[in-house]
Amino acid sequence: MVETIFGCKWSLTVYQLLANGINRPGEMVRSVEGLTTKVLNECLKRNVQFGILERITYNEVPPRVEYTVTTFGTKFIRILDELEKLQSDIECDV
Repeated sequence: MVETIFGCKWSLTVYQLLANGINRPGEMVRSVEGLTTKVLNECLKRNVQFGILERITYNEVPPRVEYTVTTFGTKFIRILDELEKLQSDIECDV
């Protein structure tokens, strides 16, 4: 799971967007140059399957979907942050 999520360059971007209050897919695509709807949907689906994100569908017209980080996701993202810090430390030592 870690390899799949960390290996996807868009997952970390999605987590950053969510941290900045951008939780709707259309808004995410507009906020990041190079991110396509297809790739974003695959990324979001994978994160929901792993239990990192939760998909909330509102019964409105037009339909509205938002994503939030789950409790497990919060813990997981903290671990990724620590891995990123470790990688930075390794790169600084080289």
